[in-house]
Amino acid sequence: MKITVVGTGYVGFSLAILLARHHTVIALDVSGERVDSINRRRSPIADDDITMLLQDASIALRATLNAHEAFAEADFIIVATPTDYDLSSNAFDTSSVDSVVASALHWNKCATVVIKSTIPIGHTRKLSELHRTDRIIFSPEFLREGKSLYDNLYPSRIVVGSKSAAAVSFANLLKACALVPEVPVYFTGPDEAEAVKLFANSYLAMRVAFFNELDNFAIVNQLSSAEMIRAVGADPRIGMSYNNPSFGYGGYCLPKDTRQLMASYGELPQALISATIKSNEVRCAILVDDIARRSPGVIGVFRTIMKSGSDNHRSSAVFNVIEGLRAKGMQMLIYEPTVTSSTLCGVSVEVDIERFKNICDLIICNRMDPLLEDVASKVYSRDVFGEN
Repeated sequence: MKITVVGTGYVGFSLAILLARHHTVIALDVSGERVDSINRRRSPIADDDITMLLQDASIALRATLNAHEAFAEADFIIVATPTDYDLSSNAFDTSSVDSVVASALHWNKCATVVIKSTIPIGHTRKLSELHRTDRIIFSPEFLREGKSLYDNLYPSRIVVGSKSAAAVSFANLLKACALVPEVPVYFTGPDEAEAVKLFANSYLAMRVAFFNELDNFAIVNQLSSAEMIRAVGADPRIGMSYNNPSFGYGGYCLPKDTRQLMASYGELPQALISATIKSNEVRCAILVDDIARRSPGVIGVFRTIMKSGSDNHRSSAVFNVIEGLRAKGMQMLIYEPTVTSSTLCGVSVEVDIERFKNICDLIICNRMDPLLEDVASKVYSRDVFGEN
């Protein structure tokens, strides 16, 4: 098949690589730098599996800036553009998705348009009504940053918000590219599929918040979080996944998806979703107090990325801690080799790791790193299991 993927972030580019193993794929993006990078077989995102697979000459993938060229002959057009949460409107900013869908329908009169971007509940239906078409379907993604291709190759499930022949064809397309023999497939209504995405991510956020609150209790009462979590997680109904304490949930999806779900409730009473969001704020305040209580001279911030193996700084929980410490007048220095600016959040940036370690009296990090092993005695982290 001929497939166009719009957007080359974690969702879009991992899908492009996945599908290009068996089909002809065009990646469309607005960034000339990203397009050039892809055509030179360099990944625009941090993902070791993608970097390795890009070297395979059989991968039928090229990138372009030309929408007409990308859309004209496609059988499927996959939309994976950003939908950031707009606090002023209490909703996702779907302008990029809306624009791409309109353009795709204009340039191609036959292709099925599959939205992979996270959107508000009811949005696919509204777009279908607006354009008077049945060619738009929504299919949520369930990917981890840094492991996006792996999660597409070994999917936990495939959800498609339609029961049409095109929906079945798209689901079969993804199944055929997976490396697991049987993948559960769920065909739902469009609103249900959109809700599945928001509820799944909000549950993960709630789970992160729960174990961070356990860790808050351990901090204040000088208890061992690791011992408590291992025993709690031994119950098979609870399990040992997503239970490593952190500076809070963050990244591309969890912060915006929980807020969108809370907004979707409207006047309908709810408590858990809003409590999850509040819990993340409380977590930051407790960590800031705990760090400041140690009265360090210079606080070093080791990386502002959300997790190990990722290059994502967006909505990182580390930034909330930085702002909290700045409000207390603490002197800080950030080690972040992936940025070119001399400051972040009003704090100086150091790119030399040895100089950074020598200057700082206390080093805070969301996830431990081998680079800090020689100064472990002055590292502050709530990472008790050494995993994301």
